[in-house]
Amino acid sequence: MKGMIFYMSNHDTALHYEPTIQYVQNVNGPTLGYSTDSGVRIIEKDGLHFKNLSKDGILKPYEDWRLPAEERAKDLASRLSIEEIAGLMLYSSHQNIPARNGGWFGGTYAGKSYEESGAKPWDLTDEQIAFLKQAHLRHVLIMTVDNAEMAARWNNRLQAVAEGSGLGIPVNNSSDPRHGFDASSEFNAGAASTSRVSFWPETLGLAATFDPEVTRKFAEIASKEYRALGILTALSPQIDIATDPRWHRFNGTFGEDSKLSADMARSYVDGFQTSDDETSEGWGSDSVNAMVKHWPGGGSGEGGRDAHFGCGKYAVYPGNNFDEHLIPFTEGAFQLEGKTGRAAAVMPYYTISYEQDQKNGENVGNSFNRYLITDLLREQYGYDGVVCTDWSITADESDRKDTVFSGKSWGVEHLSVAERHYKLLMAGVDQFGGNNDAGPVLEAYQMGVAEHGEEFMRTRFEQSAVRLLLNIFRPGLFENPYLKHGESSKVVGCPEFMEAGYEAQLKSMVLLKNKGKVLPIQGRKKVYIPQRLLPAGMNWVGMPTPEKLEYPVDLSIIAEYFDFTENSEEADFGLVFIENPDSGVGYSQEDADQGGNGYVPISLQYRPYTAEFARECSIAGDRRDNDVLNRTYKGKTVRTRNSHDLEAVLDTREKMKGKPIIVSLLQSNPTIVAEFESAADVILTNFGVNVRAIMEVLMGSFEPSGLLPFQMPANMKTVEEQFEDVPHDMECYVDSEGHVYDFGYGMNWGGVIEDERTVKYKKTR
Repeated sequence: MKGMIFYMSNHDTALHYEPTIQYVQNVNGPTLGYSTDSGVRIIEKDGLHFKNLSKDGILKPYEDWRLPAEERAKDLASRLSIEEIAGLMLYSSHQNIPARNGGWFGGTYAGKSYEESGAKPWDLTDEQIAFLKQAHLRHVLIMTVDNAEMAARWNNRLQAVAEGSGLGIPVNNSSDPRHGFDASSEFNAGAASTSRVSFWPETLGLAATFDPEVTRKFAEIASKEYRALGILTALSPQIDIATDPRWHRFNGTFGEDSKLSADMARSYVDGFQTSDDETSEGWGSDSVNAMVKHWPGGGSGEGGRDAHFGCGKYAVYPGNNFDEHLIPFTEGAFQLEGKTGRAAAVMPYYTISYEQDQKNGENVGNSFNRYLITDLLREQYGYDGVVCTDWSITADESDRKDTVFSGKSWGVEHLSVAERHYKLLMAGVDQFGGNNDAGPVLEAYQMGVAEHGEEFMRTRFEQSAVRLLLNIFRPGLFENPYLKHGESSKVVGCPEFMEAGYEAQLKSMVLLKNKGKVLPIQGRKKVYIPQRLLPAGMNWVGMPTPEKLEYPVDLSIIAEYFDFTENSEEADFGLVFIENPDSGVGYSQEDADQGGNGYVPISLQYRPYTAEFARECSIAGDRRDNDVLNRTYKGKTVRTRNSHDLEAVLDTREKMKGKPIIVSLLQSNPTIVAEFESAADVILTNFGVNVRAIMEVLMGSFEPSGLLPFQMPANMKTVEEQFEDVPHDMECYVDSEGHVYDFGYGMNWGGVIEDERTVKYKKTR
């Protein structure tokens, strides 16, 4: 056939076959890719080629790439059965490639564990084959994958199975953020250390550049790497304004300022969705759908608690500042500069936005709230893209309030799983995160038929189907969902992309203090670095962790810049690596077991903290007999797991006997630096960077230019007295040099930075 190009994958003895992919090039049109085993054939019409995904020899509108994406989506939606639409509404649980035994989210291969089966790393699990063929699921969340070749080969197997099923709808693979350094958390578990993509600062570090163009560059590069991995949707950016400094997810945001967050959100989404090879309305083969989160903002959890946990289900608004939390959405992600116009998808947060439903007065999780989704998001702000729930909100809650391994059906715990799905549908939601089972969706459909009739529910289902299909049609996946793994390996983590990420790391660091102009360090000096002690304890998922005493950085990298010595008396300066205080999630099962309400403070200081200034009575609480109405923690004391970080700084100060002390502070939250600031000559803070980037700043190879994207509180009193929903409302720390650690503050070699960025964003008081 004219224009036919063959690309043959090597067959091997793996558990599952490797598909043979065939390509057809259209003149002045898209390249078509299909599996020869899927039953799909090529239709030739008007000298052009089309994939016959319906496998019946007739070219249908949804198969005609010349038509607008919306027309194709409506045609296909009308042809789908209710079962197929229900499958389209599912978003899978986290998928590991491969699904190794003993880790999170495992799987089986022909009934055996990965280790026992002899499967290749890129083979499909039994569960993946089942949810594709039986549940008609077409949206998959990828967690860990070792490299680009593995991802590409797995993607091709997945797409071949999907193409051979039903009407041939491709799979929309997605990912949580992958380009940062922290792979230890549930919401960042696919980070760069497990996928070999380019390394960038965490989102908070991008914000610290105060330069939306840096964020746009990141997104443009990340979109190319995502597509090379077979990923079509980014479950990002997180554009909540982090108005409470204690919030567990602060690090995933662009900070506390709504204007900066809106500008960063716009650049991020534009960079991901706009393609270099535009085919229609900005979309093309580099495009990745951005799913912005979390509507209508999750950064105001009472007491700083997070809604991943049962203890943190309530977002509160003591400052009556609900509307400002919408700005990054309404003035950022929904008002793009590029042709794609708005973010392709929105994810509401788990939280109950307490007392913010102005129509029905419901205090239910944001996805369940019809006022927030239909009246506010869809009608008032005109958003008609996909609305996808956060993961596991239809599952039952756990007995423990401090575990992430719990259903998060906040406010609708009394409903059945099917009733929760129905409530979500009626609220205006299109998709159910973390659900592999279509059964409850089909039950919800029947509930709707009983209440509203068959025609109403069929129309409602097709409405969501069109939205979901648009996000597959526009980036061209119906024409070619396949990858050539050799090409993917050349794109992902290529030197050009790695260099761009490194440059962003350099720009993201904030110099807080430089007493006596210790920096930059001239010449090759001797450095003393203390080991870092972390006592035995529990990690964020409740698993025990052993005591660790080790050097916090790779000393071989330090040796490239300085001479390391274990003898502080020989050293020219001390260098202490610490992290911001970590006191947990704001809940203590031990306190509950001893008759308390279980609620404890979240502290931003290293020493034990007693909540003298906390509220006597919480704003929100649960009136159910098995929960807690008053969640106050006033008078309770909490300790941080890394209090030894403070001791390391003070001990090094004593050992150095007046010689300079440099503190490198890794931050995921604002920090009470009052406990150690006077002991440090230099404080350099970062939000996830390579240690080499820190060394380049210390040596003066790069002049620091980052600015604080949040306030640094003077003490815990101001933290307790600030309003959870209001930014810029704390007393800021003033250091020994008279510098105020406020939003927009940072230093370079010349002193405090005043430039066009501070003019544009810094607040006047």
